[in-house]
Amino acid sequence: MHDVVVVGGGHAGVEAALAASRLGATVALVTRSAAAIGRMSCNPAIGGIGKGHLVREVDALGGAMGLLADATAIQYRTLNATRGPAVRATRAQCDRARYEAAARALVGAAPGVSVVEGEAADLIVRDRDAIGGARLADGREVEARAVVLGCGTFLDAVLHFGDERRPGGRVDEPPSRGLSDALRRLGLQVGRLKTGTPPRILAESVDFDAMEPQESDPAAGPFSLWPPLADAPLPRRACHVTWTTAATHDVIRANLHRAPLFTGRILGRGPRYCPSIEDKVVRFSHHERHQVFVEPEGLDSPEVYPNGLSTSLPEDVQVEYVRTIPGLSRAVLTRPGYAVEYDFADPREVGPDLRVHRAPGLYLAGQVLGTTGYEEAAALGLLAGANAALAATGRPPLTVTRADGYLGVMADDLVTRGATEPYRMFTSRAEFRLSLREDNAHDRLCPAAARAGLLDAARTRAFEARSRRIAAAATALAAVRAADGRTLLERLRRPDLDPASVLDAVPEAAALRPEERTAVVIRTRYEGYIARERLEVERFARAEGLRLPPDLDYAAIPALSNEVRERLARARPATLGLASRMEGVTPAAVAALIVAIRS
Repeated sequence: MHDVVVVGGGHAGVEAALAASRLGATVALVTRSAAAIGRMSCNPAIGGIGKGHLVREVDALGGAMGLLADATAIQYRTLNATRGPAVRATRAQCDRARYEAAARALVGAAPGVSVVEGEAADLIVRDRDAIGGARLADGREVEARAVVLGCGTFLDAVLHFGDERRPGGRVDEPPSRGLSDALRRLGLQVGRLKTGTPPRILAESVDFDAMEPQESDPAAGPFSLWPPLADAPLPRRACHVTWTTAATHDVIRANLHRAPLFTGRILGRGPRYCPSIEDKVVRFSHHERHQVFVEPEGLDSPEVYPNGLSTSLPEDVQVEYVRTIPGLSRAVLTRPGYAVEYDFADPREVGPDLRVHRAPGLYLAGQVLGTTGYEEAAALGLLAGANAALAATGRPPLTVTRADGYLGVMADDLVTRGATEPYRMFTSRAEFRLSLREDNAHDRLCPAAARAGLLDAARTRAFEARSRRIAAAATALAAVRAADGRTLLERLRRPDLDPASVLDAVPEAAALRPEERTAVVIRTRYEGYIARERLEVERFARAEGLRLPPDLDYAAIPALSNEVRERLARARPATLGLASRMEGVTPAAVAALIVAIRS
């Protein structure tokens, strides 16, 4: 008997297994192939707008993604560098093979984690729909007190290559059959989503001189606060930028009758903010060209990844349109792009701790919960794995609110609004985004991680030492006056002054690490805005503090409509704030709930 079974070895499964291990749980990680643990199915990159924030939050909660990205990064960039600190984000281009190997090594070394190779085909269900483990396709049973499903794009998945359809969750990897039916038997609503990937291109067939180089930013990165996995960083590599042409668009338009997205063969809805190239050509027909980032797959890889050319068109069409793009006129495709259609569970079936309401012991994370992207999967996997371990060992759950982090924003969006398309994180989704910056992710979440047991003593001491260094620097800057009579801290607020000239004036600030210096500057220059937003956060916290009794009889509240009663009874929101953000819950319904709580 294990404490936790984790199904799936992708980014959600890796973080779930490692989080449960850090909490002292025994874990069985069920995957078809141990060699596929940590596999980067699509782009070999970590971070980006909103996503970089999630990676920092995963790191603050003791997770692995930031460490893995730093150990295998071959390029860093700061996105939105000229904009405000709330929307600046870090992105790392990684060495695909080295990332996957490092993830496998971490899982293999984690205390209490055993890898079980096989296909999870069903769930073991005890009395009252309590989950007792996973049943494999070969008849083996892996019993546990809690189960985390992080199956990615594999549930009853189908790959689309133009007119050709074949079962699979990734190219050359079969789908997971049976778990979708297991979820339906538990009463969960199961839907269909779609995502895709571009072709891979032989690097030696690319004319990089015809493209614009995009070098690594020496001031960007790293993600992690903790000691690195690698002794030294990897060499840096440039990405390259090119554009589609009118000829590209002509080829695609001429072959839309062979695109399953437009012939009705694909029924699942794809990610709105990461459309296929054929979707972009149709939806944005007024655009004369679309950007393509040609990205290295690794230091030793013979392939490049043409980011922006995700497609499900037939291979011969892919070859034709790729060769109309500057720098790719002699491109050789090492494998074609494709679309994958897969099942997911309605995320409104779970609570903020990611536990399924009607199936005690079952937790969902990642694309099975309606998200898209490595970072979203990793963050939800960590939360699900931690809560599965906490529940299995009789401890209270870990929750992250919208005011605590982007992980809280994502979880709240999913459990209150559901997902009609693959959910992708953006900074625009957060109402408190000035307070949810990359530079303060550890300040926001490390204390809660330490209390829950997700941070060991060494990391807790490292975080506390960082906090003391930043506080000491601010105190020192406030104690020294410049020739104009202002303190150095007041001078630091001036945007026309070089921050380094002020910080280097006192030893406490001069000795700070680069990310700590950034934190001091941001907190000082945006102090007034942050203070005003803090008032909004406090109001939010008051609403979140109004608990709804778990046995509240919504049918007995006459002011609620039948629709609202049904939704509230199904979701059982823990707080008034959570209930207020549910679809269909009106201000009048919120007022009725307040009366019910008080009575």
